[in-house]
Amino acid sequence: MSELNDGIIAAIKKVKDPELPINIYDLGLIRKIDIDDGIVHIDMTLTTPNCPVADLMPSQVFDEVSKVDGVKSVRVELVWDPAWSVADLTKRGKAALELMDIDINHMLSKIHDNTTGLTIDQNKTD
Repeated sequence: MSELNDGIIAAIKKVKDPELPINIYDLGLIRKIDIDDGIVHIDMTLTTPNCPVADLMPSQVFDEVSKVDGVKSVRVELVWDPAWSVADLTKRGKAALELMDIDINHMLSKIHDNTTGLTIDQNKTD
């Protein structure tokens, strides 16, 4: 990776999710970083389209990346395809959530099984 790319990632890591003690890079919200002669285009997503900070987090990413030496301009775009899932977490992100006693492996297995983890008992009693 280039020094500029590393600086951009470090800047993005300063932006934290408001509900989880984890930065948005390790949460897997950054989909793409394109750099062309100091012009930066970032595609990012959110954990849900109904996220209450949908307007705030892209602005925070813009502000932090704009401070990086060598960045001439920044464009941050929200994208929704593919939808975010726990599979997008980095190893560091998974470890942070596991420290909060969140069972990431169980959640990942449900994604791969195409199930929600919800069990409904359909036994009828007469």
